[in-house]
Amino acid sequence: METLWFFIIVGFLAQVLDGALGMAYGTISNALLLSVGVPPAISSASVHFAEIFTTFLSGFSHLKLGNVDKNLFKKLLIPGVIGGVLGAYILTNIDGNKIKPFIGIYLLIMGIRILYKVTSMHKHSEEKITRRRHYSVLGLLGGFFDAIGGGGWGPIVTTTLVSDGKNPRKTIGSVNAAEFFVTISEVMAFIALLSQFNWSVIIGLIIGGSLAAPIAALITKKIPAKVLMISLGCIITFLSIRMIVF
Repeated sequence: METLWFFIIVGFLAQVLDGALGMAYGTISNALLLSVGVPPAISSASVHFAEIFTTFLSGFSHLKLGNVDKNLFKKLLIPGVIGGVLGAYILTNIDGNKIKPFIGIYLLIMGIRILYKVTSMHKHSEEKITRRRHYSVLGLLGGFFDAIGGGGWGPIVTTTLVSDGKNPRKTIGSVNAAEFFVTISEVMAFIALLSQFNWSVIIGLIIGGSLAAPIAALITKKIPAKVLMISLGCIITFLSIRMIVF
């Protein structure tokens, strides 16, 4: 029972961070499972199974609060699903830990880029950069690395779009909404490829994350855009350094 409560608390804190900043639920949860010896494929599958419930509540909450850009949501959806299935397939055949340092380097660059833009961005240059973004490629990479690393959809997609000058609140809401469908596709792939899940961990993560999802969406709506960008830059820089070092 103590173990269950521990994972409920972890799920709650991870979802508050993920829902409010558009990232880190899978990263935090997966890092915890890996630290206690759970194999990467089983860890990623377990985390994403729990995320079915948390991403649904988070996406629904963001939609109700007006945080979702429907056009952006549609552009990310299909590529994200394809990338997620591809990543799940590959993870069951190779060691996902070997790829993590490369993800970490990319995220570190994105985190620094966000912090730089907080003080130096200009409206016209932001719009120009945003129009050049290939959303299908970004969604594909986000879904792929999300399945490989047990988390990464938010850090890769949200970080890249915000660093390009997209509105932080709309970006976070849209990415969270699309994440539900990406997660569903990944879980279906894992079910077809694996036969083992850590159910005690899954239950704890589901309960904690479900309780936190509506609170996190409200935080996103209330916090100023500049504060969100600084928070995003700091948290992704920390997570990327941790990923590279460990």
